[in-house]
Amino acid sequence: MAAAPVAAGSGAGRGRRSAATVAAWGGWGGRPRPGNILLQLRQGQLTGRGLVRAVQFTETFLTERDKQSKWSGIPQLLLKLHTTSHLHSDFVECQNILKEISPLLSMEAMAFVTEERKLTQETTYPNTYIFDLFGGVDLLVEILMRPTISIRGQKLKISDEMSKDCLSILYNTCVCTEGVTKRLAEKNDFVIFLFTLMTSKKTFLQTATLIEDILGVKKEMIRLDEVPNLSSLVSNFDQQQLANFCRILAVTISEMDTGNDDKHTLLAKNAQQKKSLSLGPSAAEINQAALLSIPGFVERLCKLATRKVSESTGTASFLQELEEWYTWLDNALVLDALMRVANEESEHNQASIVFPPPGASEENGLPHTSARTQLPQSMKIMHEIMYKLEVLYVLCVLLMGRQRNQVHRMIAEFKLIPGLNNLFDKLIWRKHSASALVLHGHNQNCDCSPDITLKIQFLRLLQSFSDHHENKYLLLNNQELNELSAISLKANIPEVEAVLNTDRSLVCDGKRGLLTRLLQVMKKEPAESSFRFWQARAVESFLRGTTSYADQMFLLKRGLLEHILYCIVDSECKSRDVLQSYFDLLGELMKFNVDAFKRFNKYINTDAKFQVFLKQINSSLVDSNMLVRCVTLSLDRFENQVDMKVAEVLSECRLLAYISQVPTQMSFLFRLINIIHVQTLTQENVSCLNTSLVILMLARRKDRLPLYLRLLQRMEHSKKYPGFLLNNFHNLLRFWQQHYLHKDKDSTCLENSSCISFSYWKETVSILLNPDRQSPSALVSYIEEPYMDIDRDFTEE
Repeated sequence: MAAAPVAAGSGAGRGRRSAATVAAWGGWGGRPRPGNILLQLRQGQLTGRGLVRAVQFTETFLTERDKQSKWSGIPQLLLKLHTTSHLHSDFVECQNILKEISPLLSMEAMAFVTEERKLTQETTYPNTYIFDLFGGVDLLVEILMRPTISIRGQKLKISDEMSKDCLSILYNTCVCTEGVTKRLAEKNDFVIFLFTLMTSKKTFLQTATLIEDILGVKKEMIRLDEVPNLSSLVSNFDQQQLANFCRILAVTISEMDTGNDDKHTLLAKNAQQKKSLSLGPSAAEINQAALLSIPGFVERLCKLATRKVSESTGTASFLQELEEWYTWLDNALVLDALMRVANEESEHNQASIVFPPPGASEENGLPHTSARTQLPQSMKIMHEIMYKLEVLYVLCVLLMGRQRNQVHRMIAEFKLIPGLNNLFDKLIWRKHSASALVLHGHNQNCDCSPDITLKIQFLRLLQSFSDHHENKYLLLNNQELNELSAISLKANIPEVEAVLNTDRSLVCDGKRGLLTRLLQVMKKEPAESSFRFWQARAVESFLRGTTSYADQMFLLKRGLLEHILYCIVDSECKSRDVLQSYFDLLGELMKFNVDAFKRFNKYINTDAKFQVFLKQINSSLVDSNMLVRCVTLSLDRFENQVDMKVAEVLSECRLLAYISQVPTQMSFLFRLINIIHVQTLTQENVSCLNTSLVILMLARRKDRLPLYLRLLQRMEHSKKYPGFLLNNFHNLLRFWQQHYLHKDKDSTCLENSSCISFSYWKETVSILLNPDRQSPSALVSYIEEPYMDIDRDFTEE
């Protein structure tokens, strides 16, 4: 029997085979054992040399080995596919071969994803693994890209049906065989080409699903401005396609995460920002700009986000997409869950879905649906939820990008907020039904549930929308805006300018605005709910910026303070994330507000309750320091006011009395400085540094800065570590200068939130860093010479 032909470069034609080559070929007539064939194919795949494709073997040899190794005839099919897919082929036979290969891979991939059985590539050589090893993936890429080749000025064409089969096989291979997706991601020209296949509705979903997986593992972010005719492509999408396209956009407009915790430090971020300035806009920023330049793009997203279930795609169209999902394993679990919902409801409502037998269809190509049956309402809702998830994410990212003001203006103009307000009860925060959609291995309360993910994405959008922007008042309705005006009038203070400038035609309608609806569900949320964190963050963002008495009173009148205190004290919340969000919200709600402190004292009306509250504060200053800062600032303001109401609060409020004590302030100051270091500063804990500065700035106002520094020195000595705290604080303040003196937004936030001019912040830091050891307000004056360590280099390497 003739030996298998071998490609040039794999050892043929050389004078002598190496021992390794002889061993690999088994030393018997040049015919490799089945296991060694696969090993050599794998090596060829990695090196690009030697055995890499089925075409390097004869059909006779492959058939003989297939009998022993049970390769399901895949190598022979690939050999035929290569022969029938040449440039001058009509591709008819090629498509027939693809039809033979496809089921061999799709059933295996379905089993792989649903974990009906475990596949071990090393021992059973599953079909997808064999398909890839014998060059199937590369061959399909070549076939798909044939339309990019011109012969005598004419470009080759392949049918949508053939493209669909190629894409299906590629995706199934990616699902089951490790490394295939990464190899495809390295083919940048192929990734760009895939976008052009989305122009056809027949291949859109398969293409979008494959692109999403590829972009998820691609090391470098793709640039959308390199996609041919991007604007035309996106503009021609129908609403259903645009919603699915948002899954791809989610990957292309978000800054890539390095996956390294050290990169989240402020040192690393500052270094990255300096690098970015020299390199220009990032790929994500370029992609955001490319999308925003597409006419009507944001408007269509807003329409998708606010579309009611009754306005969504009809039954037949939706069923067609569900059948596509059944083929596409990324959505198979979702379909399975949706169909389970349908079956449950059909038992009660006599509503059912009728899928045709294979090959049956209507004249228009859509699946047959019974005239007397309807799609269950719960399935329609899930369909809409899954779309809105992706759309809200894209809008949220755009809201946080460089073009934030432009996006804000468009979102307001296209009435996203009132639209979401109208969907709040029936879709976004609807009550869970017994048959609510859940994925395999999860439950209704799992964060992976589409219902829950939609709620979290909605809350993140509200947080981004409200944060330091005057458009936040669009979250109210006309009656609630009038209430804000009335609060200001009663308190004899000027109305907030942003309230006066709010376009009343763009605000929420109905009996309640979106903010009020959020407060209502927030107060009903179970103690263990994961939503508490996001709800508190969304409401806090409404209060951020320059403190507004009217905004605070609006929320106080709706019982928000009592709800927060109940969660912190009476339910004794254990979640650190939830506690931090509640402390931050409480600080913004109470800051400079005498009425809030009165309400606090009325609720915390026993020493036992107050001790529980203090225990929660002291359990983690990283979480509670913003509240400590707000109370400290409020105390300073109240002490400088001549007012009977203020005097009454100062004399009665346990919290103000506690914070007013110098030992208390020193204890907070010592711990705040001690729990952070330059190398570990992040966006989350840098607030500890700023809170310690607030305490010292207020001490400086009262000419007590030297006293506080002297007390810190004594506390150092009492801990038997002289110099360790003040050296650390010196380094932290040096970093503070580097970080804040070059970032306009951060400095503005500090000024607005503290009502202390940024110039006073800078002056205080300069005074503390004064190198003159004779200065009573300089840190170096309190560090003894033997323990001096203030010149440490903390720059990121």
